Amino acid sequence: MILDEIVEDKKKRLKEHKACIPEGEMIRLASETKTRKKDCFYESLKKPGLSIIGEFKKASPSLGTITSSMDLVERIGEYNESVDAISCLTEEDHFHGNTEYLKQIREKSSLPLLRKDFMIEEYQFYEAKAVGADAVLLITAILDDVQMHDFYQLARELELDVLVETHDEQEIERAMKVTPRIIGVNNRNLKDFSITLEHTKRLRKYIPEDKVMVAESGIMGDADVRFLRECGVDAFLIGRAFMESENPRELAKHWKNIFSES
Repeated sequence: MILDEIVEDKKKRLKEHKACIPEGEMIRLASETKTRKKDCFYESLKKPGLSIIGEFKKASPSLGTITSSMDLVERIGEYNESVDAISCLTEEDHFHGNTEYLKQIREKSSLPLLRKDFMIEEYQFYEAKAVGADAVLLITAILDDVQMHDFYQLARELELDVLVETHDEQEIERAMKVTPRIIGVNNRNLKDFSITLEHTKRLRKYIPEDKVMVAESGIMGDADVRFLRECGVDAFLIGRAFMESENPRELAKHWKNIFSES
């Protein structure tokens, strides 16, 4: 499965990262990095109305290389005027990301910034803090219960918010064991990369109302926005639609207006 391949490649990349910056040094760098504003990612999503996380990514296993008419600076400029938080892919081999993109975004934006990666070792959490992330992603499908608990606790100790990603009822049940504040439902199956928004509709009832619910993947048009509004989600994480759009700022504003319709 592609998910297993991604995790194996991430293990190899982590060896390279640690060869450049040993774990002890990364822990020191993280300790010297001040939190910009505690809980800023969570607060940006829990406010009334629709919150949008605009993503920056170069590629994905399902889409291949993404053709974009804007460079990073232009895109982040548009995001700064329209979305509530930014997600940056830092996985190198399958999404063509890296932490340098995240650093560049941090310099260009004051919005809450999510490091989106396949987090499988403690090193990555210290690294996320050191490069300027405000939040990290935990993918339930690649972690056991002990890892989920320990990584969630470490992230909170580092004053990082956590988006816990799920895909089915069993993963939501497991995710709830760490008492998360933000739950994501990925409408893309990470095993075969098929997409359906029905995942969000089906799983909504399993997520307590006091949690922030994020719909991830598959949001491509007005009908999707209306469908997810009826599902009662709090936020969208949007990658492809924004990356392929020539005007993501206007698209984000348009979708927020649709979501607020009575």
